[in-house]
Amino acid sequence: MTTYWAEQAWVGGVVEPGVVLETEASGRLAAVRTGTEAPPPGAAVLRGLTLPGLANAHSHAFHRALRGTVQVGSGTFWTWREVMYGVADRLTPETYYDLARAVYAEMALAGITCVGEFHYVHHAPGGTRYDDPNAMGHALIAAAAAAGIRLTLLDTAYLAAGFGRAPGRQQRRFSDGDAEAWGERAAALRPDPADAPGGPPGGTVRIGAAVHSVRAVPAAQLATVARWAADRRAPLHVHLSEQPAENEACSAAHGVTPTRLLDDHGVLGRRTTAVHATHLTGDDVAILGRTGTGVCMCPTTERDLADGIGPARAVARAGSPLSLGSDSHAVVDLFEEARAMELNERLHTRRRGHWTAHQLLRAATEGGYAALGWDAPARLEAGGFADFTTVALDSVRTAGAMPRLGAETAVFAATAADVRHTVVGGRHVVRDGVHALVADVPGALSAAIGALRG
Repeated sequence: MTTYWAEQAWVGGVVEPGVVLETEASGRLAAVRTGTEAPPPGAAVLRGLTLPGLANAHSHAFHRALRGTVQVGSGTFWTWREVMYGVADRLTPETYYDLARAVYAEMALAGITCVGEFHYVHHAPGGTRYDDPNAMGHALIAAAAAAGIRLTLLDTAYLAAGFGRAPGRQQRRFSDGDAEAWGERAAALRPDPADAPGGPPGGTVRIGAAVHSVRAVPAAQLATVARWAADRRAPLHVHLSEQPAENEACSAAHGVTPTRLLDDHGVLGRRTTAVHATHLTGDDVAILGRTGTGVCMCPTTERDLADGIGPARAVARAGSPLSLGSDSHAVVDLFEEARAMELNERLHTRRRGHWTAHQLLRAATEGGYAALGWDAPARLEAGGFADFTTVALDSVRTAGAMPRLGAETAVFAATAADVRHTVVGGRHVVRDGVHALVADVPGALSAAIGALRG
């Protein structure tokens, strides 16, 4: 058992001074005690504001290699996608491990303790299977273990290039042919990171499923993917209405919106998360709320790709739980994602205060854990995961704020650069801003991205 003493901590929606966090070997919190003026003997001291671990509910790790290069000139989502295909085409299990390890280490430095990897690069270029058909998925599992964070691997069905269109050259390595073959391969994934080199004790990986989009999975095969997830009580994610063109094509092919199509085929529900959900009708919003389907907003990617501002307030009001993701990793900063959701709504409505800082933090923490299928509470309470992150309250961005307003300071002023400590399952992964497992994270990122360019 390791004991931590937090100078300030967000406990039960309130910032409390002097909080003792006792962890146990299972990776859970054994006890949480407030009002402790001084650190107990031998406790690890966490100066600043300690929060539950941040959950990045939507990641494409290889997109990190695009940062900077896709910021030149103009274009659309569709021109950006062509550049993305070029990077995907150069990935191997070895280069993907190197890149993902560095990306997940960057996330740990940003206070992220759990990531949902929306994984669809399954095979070699051209669609040839590796000797291990899950070589790419196992590379991601090993990478998360080496970086010290939790992973929900959302193995993604990606079977078509569009409505009624077979996969093109770029998509062949994504496709298993049909949903039955996808399910057989996904069922063979080894979730225990003990199977991966350097993995920590078991229990830090979950396997989930994803429908890439309604354009990439034929309607007649949607139910197969949904049943696969339901049989395993696994989380199921889907890109939804990210682009108006997707809605128009779906309407032309099926006479309904993507949301209605997913509902008609049993994809939506309480274990399902719709990612983006940017271009919804009023009926779509009602369907998502009625079914209890979660919505993962990715504001920094949505604005980077000029996708638009999604109706986050409307879907939350309808009954959809919210989570946050960094998606294409234009930046890796869950504080920025949280405040962007509020600030985007302010721009859209010309009114302030749609969510409190505490509500935004819940979306960035327990909302993401729930969307990724983790059963224990992602809160600082006994029985919860011993996953937490500490934000400095004395940086140039956060200095001067009153401690009792620490949540507001974290959401509306702090950045990933203010994270000082990250603890996952009781293990001190980032200490004083330095990653304990990956010695040189910037160097690892540069080397991994350079290898893909080279």
